[in-house]
Amino acid sequence: MALPFLDTNILLRHLRQDEPILSPRATAILDRVERGELSVRTSDIVVFESVFTLQRSYREPRDRIAAGLLPIIELPGIVLPGKRHYRNVFDLYVGGGLGFADCYHVVLMQRLKLSDILTFDTDFDGVPGIRRREV
Repeated sequence: MALPFLDTNILLRHLRQDEPILSPRATAILDRVERGELSVRTSDIVVFESVFTLQRSYREPRDRIAAGLLPIIELPGIVLPGKRHYRNVFDLYVGGGLGFADCYHVVLMQRLKLSDILTFDTDFDGVPGIRRREV
């Protein structure tokens, strides 16, 4: 049987605990994943959407977003290709002025041993090992 897909709203309702009916249900799902009773698939887009919503809509600080999402992503029952790299992404995100997507790109570039990025975004200028180019 194929694994069910875990959507963003489950993560948000669990982390926010803001819906009297849905939040406990979301937590129950993630408790099952944590206990090894359930495995689920998710995607980078779900992680990105969760970070974006928590930061922009709910004004959560970066360290709190990382502290909430990273332990969930790292659960063995969460199937997410490349998930072992998210610790580095969140470390960079919490530590600096880059947006989450840019942090993901920096870690991806490091994994791929790339040093040049074509961008107008000057935020990359301060990242060690990354050279911004505009060609």
